[in-house]
Amino acid sequence: MIFGAAVGPDGRASAALLRRVGYGLAAAAEQPDAPILCSGGVCRPGPSEASIMADLLQAQGVAAERLILDELSRTTIENARAAAVEAARGGHPHVIACSDAYHLPRIRILLRLAGVESRPGPLGRGRAGPPAAHRLGMSLREGLAIPHNLALIVAGRERIRP
Repeated sequence: MIFGAAVGPDGRASAALLRRVGYGLAAAAEQPDAPILCSGGVCRPGPSEASIMADLLQAQGVAAERLILDELSRTTIENARAAAVEAARGGHPHVIACSDAYHLPRIRILLRLAGVESRPGPLGRGRAGPPAAHRLGMSLREGLAIPHNLALIVAGRERIRP
């Protein structure tokens, strides 16, 4: 499963989305028979994150038949719920979560709460990963997002299980 990231105003993938698609390509190469869930809706006018991921994957030779597009999810909670639906539908024992390292702890907590086993996908190191300043800022953001997401789920304002 590839978790979405921002799309630019011009409809192009952000650096984060390109990295995540790269991680997904590496995971797809390791699991050539597995379907690939591209998860990310439209957060501003333009194409969905999932459709951009699908285009990028197909341009790299991934067969369209492997791709499942979740174009409705706009948050990580919604991404996790979509993963639970697809894992159950396909009878998959686990999900390989493809995202940046700073995002994976929250993803894996939410997947667990959704009843889905997960494994972290391949990651880029050094120049292949996000710049250090971006990593630091996003790590701080994720540190706040985890309790925020858990509070939303406990309060019943967000549903994690399908």
